[in-house]
Amino acid sequence: MPFSLSPTLLAVILIGGLLLSMLRILREYERGVVFQLGRFWKVKGPGLIIIIPIIQKMVKVDLRTTVLDVPEQDVISQDNVSVHVNAVLYYRVVDSEKAIIEVENYHYATSQLAQTTLRSVLGQHTLDDMLAKRDELNADIQRILDKQTDAWGIKVSNVELKHVDLDQSMIRAIAKEAEAERIRRAKVITAMGEAQAAAKIAEAAGVLSEQKGAMQIRYLTSLQDIASDKSHTVVFPMPVNLLDKLENLAVNTGDNKE
Repeated sequence: MPFSLSPTLLAVILIGGLLLSMLRILREYERGVVFQLGRFWKVKGPGLIIIIPIIQKMVKVDLRTTVLDVPEQDVISQDNVSVHVNAVLYYRVVDSEKAIIEVENYHYATSQLAQTTLRSVLGQHTLDDMLAKRDELNADIQRILDKQTDAWGIKVSNVELKHVDLDQSMIRAIAKEAEAERIRRAKVITAMGEAQAAAKIAEAAGVLSEQKGAMQIRYLTSLQDIASDKSHTVVFPMPVNLLDKLENLAVNTGDNKE
């Protein structure tokens, strides 16, 4: 006998299939934006929801934080230096209705907006700012993106610059500049040391000139230092006042002959 279904059983199967097609399960991090006859109806989820076929249509939205890798961008800094910069962006959907209705593809739109904002913000800063003030630049880019994506129901929570790459010619120029700066600082430090040493020597000379026995003590100390020296050359220091006495003696002798 040929197998056939009774009308009642066929109707039960059709109704059961229809009911199953109406059921949707949304996870905790998912929401369903439901349109009824083309018009926005409501946002449903999470859990088990019912969608009427043909009349209603649902679009899923993921509420988890999305990590967006911003492609490398060519940026001309404020001091006319060409750099290659890329970044990473963290955002999430906070309003499912706006994310579906206000923009066609919120992920693509956020990516494009991040690229243009990255070039715009970094172009207003110098190369030194890009290298030394990343936290401030990250905060500026995040604030601008968050303000512009608010109309799409998007919350930009964080932006991080990953790499700031320079051309090899610029790297060599920066290295030469850094070397010249180190040489300048070394010369300044040496000059400051010499100035301080000269000031101390002048101060010591003043003290020795005021104390009669100080110069003699210094003379004896020098002799002691020479005696401990193992070199073959020995220099005997002559006190300055002895030279003055010899000069006076020579003058007096000349006067007596006259």
